[in-house]
Amino acid sequence: MPNLLEVSDVRVRYRVLSPLMSMLTGDANPFVDAVSGVSFSLAEGQTYALVGESGSGKTTLARAINGLVKTEIGSSIRFNDTELTGLSQREFRTRRSDMAMMFQDPIGSLSPRQTVRSLLKEPFQAHGMTDRDLDAECFRLLGLVGLPRHFADRYPHQLSGGQARRVGLARAVALDPKLVIADEPTAGLDVSIQGDVINLLNSLQDRLGLAILIITHNLHVVRHIAHRAAIMYLGRLVEEGATEKIFRAPAHPYTKALLAASHAPDANADRIALKGEVPSLKNRPNGCEFHTRCPYVQEKCRLEFPLIDECGNDHACRCHFPLGEAPASLRRDVCSILAMPRS
Repeated sequence: MPNLLEVSDVRVRYRVLSPLMSMLTGDANPFVDAVSGVSFSLAEGQTYALVGESGSGKTTLARAINGLVKTEIGSSIRFNDTELTGLSQREFRTRRSDMAMMFQDPIGSLSPRQTVRSLLKEPFQAHGMTDRDLDAECFRLLGLVGLPRHFADRYPHQLSGGQARRVGLARAVALDPKLVIADEPTAGLDVSIQGDVINLLNSLQDRLGLAILIITHNLHVVRHIAHRAAIMYLGRLVEEGATEKIFRAPAHPYTKALLAASHAPDANADRIALKGEVPSLKNRPNGCEFHTRCPYVQEKCRLEFPLIDECGNDHACRCHFPLGEAPASLRRDVCSILAMPRS
């Protein structure tokens, strides 16, 4: 199946100090790298999940793909055989109808002053597609996401979280895009409603042939919807591969810890509990950037930065000692490891 989206060495950098403050404080590097050298591809009609804690860079990466954040020189984002980096906003605008985004806050992302009817007409009006019956399009979209026609006259504050999420999804697919970027599509929803949203995404993917890039920290969502997944930490991919392989045999300690925290059945044995806080992007640890929280840390981890390498067929990991290959001395009871003093 051909790739619809190809992301290569994408970097996003933010200035955190003004030139004046940088001069006054003597800080020669007043930037943070929110996304640092990320590469992956997404095939047509498939779902790819970016997973990580808050601040891992997954939403920033999604916004960069959608042209909402500027990338650094050397980054490459190819969508539908077109290079997107370097395009002006006007040039990017002509391609936005093929790439839609669902935002994290289902109600807050909808204008409180507009009815659902007006919100669903907006994508067509924004792209100059006013030669069609927009009321008919509104009703078509409501039916597509399982909402009755009378919802067209409701305002966002009159919708539940699940209903607002359906309206957001209807807006996203209004122009028949090839790709939908879904940022935390189940955030803030009850578990039963989360299941309805996941099932709806799967149904629309089958029906419309959508590719979906999902941004989430919810691993239960990932397992039920994603064909492939990537785990992000401090703006880098630390593990990538087919979803079932990652769940069945996580190779990076961070992935193992996330699975354990989600109570995934696969992670019941040898549970890992993360210690400490996520390091600052401004002061990244030397060596492996996860070593300050890793229960399996060795001296090499503190000194050498690991490259991302194959750790099995169609499975890659950024770790000096992937869990499946670690020597027996590293695969002992995690409690005894956590009890060891650290330098």
